Amino acid sequence: MNGLLVCVLIAAFIFEFINGFHDTANAIATTVYTRALPVRVAIVCSATMNFIGALMSESVALTISKGLVDVQLDLYVIFAALVGAIIWDLFTWWFAIPSSSSHALIGSLIGATIVFTRGFKDVLWGGVFQKVIIPIFTSPLIGFVLGFAIMRLVHEICANIQLKRCNAFFHKAQIASSMFMAYSHGNNDAQKTMGIITIALISAGLLQEGTGIPLWVKLFCAGTMALGTSIGGQRIMKTVGSGVTKLEPVMGFVSETSSAIAIEVMTALGAPVSTTQVITTSIMGAGTARGAKKVKWGIGYQMLVAWIVTLPATMFLGGLVALITGLIV
Repeated sequence: MNGLLVCVLIAAFIFEFINGFHDTANAIATTVYTRALPVRVAIVCSATMNFIGALMSESVALTISKGLVDVQLDLYVIFAALVGAIIWDLFTWWFAIPSSSSHALIGSLIGATIVFTRGFKDVLWGGVFQKVIIPIFTSPLIGFVLGFAIMRLVHEICANIQLKRCNAFFHKAQIASSMFMAYSHGNNDAQKTMGIITIALISAGLLQEGTGIPLWVKLFCAGTMALGTSIGGQRIMKTVGSGVTKLEPVMGFVSETSSAIAIEVMTALGAPVSTTQVITTSIMGAGTARGAKKVKWGIGYQMLVAWIVTLPATMFLGGLVALITGLIV
C-alpha cells in the first residue's frame, strides 16, 4: 500500500477519534448536567448510537468527496487537509471552545486545494455556498426556532400537570432524546471522514469514482468515532451543558430533540453541519422560551465568533500544511 495513503488513513483515524471526543458533549451534556444519566453510562450509550448512526447513509460523504473540489488531489494534499483540521480541533478542545469539526475539515480541504492548484478555480464555490455556507447559518437558526417552539408547546401541554410529575417524565424522556441526538451526530459527522478517505482511495487508484463509499470505510469511521466518543469530551461538556443557560430535564429533552431533528434534515440534504452549533442554539431557543434573561448571551457571542473564524482559520492551516508537506514530498 502507498506510504502516503497509510499516512492519510492514520490522519483520518486521528481526526475521527478527536471528532468523537471533541463532540461527545453535543449529545450528552444536557443529560449529564440534569443528572438523567451518569457520565460514563451516557458516554457509552452515546458511542453506541454514534456507531449506528454512522452506518445509516452516505449523502454527506458524497458531498465531501464530490461536491467541494473539482480536481483529483494528490495524497499529500488530503493528508494536509486532515492535519490542518486536527490542529484546529485540538486547539479548540484545549481551550474548551465548542467549534465545528465539520467546518474545520472543509475549510482545511479548501485551503489545501487552493495551495495545490495555485488558484481558486478548482474549488466548487457553488457547492461550498449551498452545502456549507448556507447550512452554517440555517442549521443553527432551525435549531433555535425548533427549541423555542417545542419549549412553548411543552409549556402549554404541561400547564395543568403537576410539576413533579412533569419533571419525572422528562427526566426519563431525556435519555431517549440524547440517544436520538447521538444517532444524528454519527449520521452526519462521521460521513465527513468517509468522504475524505474516499477521495484518497480514488487518488491512489484503488477506487473508481462514482462507486460510492466502501463498507470498510463506513465501519472504520463509525468505529473510530465511537471509540473517540467513549473517551469523552468533558471540557466542552461544561460549556455546552451549563454555560449557556440553567438546564432542567424538560429543557434537555427539548434542546436534544430540536437539534436532532435539524441535523437529520440537513443530513437528508447532504449538508455537513456542525452538531455543536445546532445543539447550542437549540438550548438557547429553549431557554429564550422561558425568558431571554435566562440565557447567557455573552457565551453565545463567543461561540458565534469561534464559528465564524473556523473556516478562514482552517483554510489557512490546511494551505500552510499543504505547502510544507508539498516541499517535503
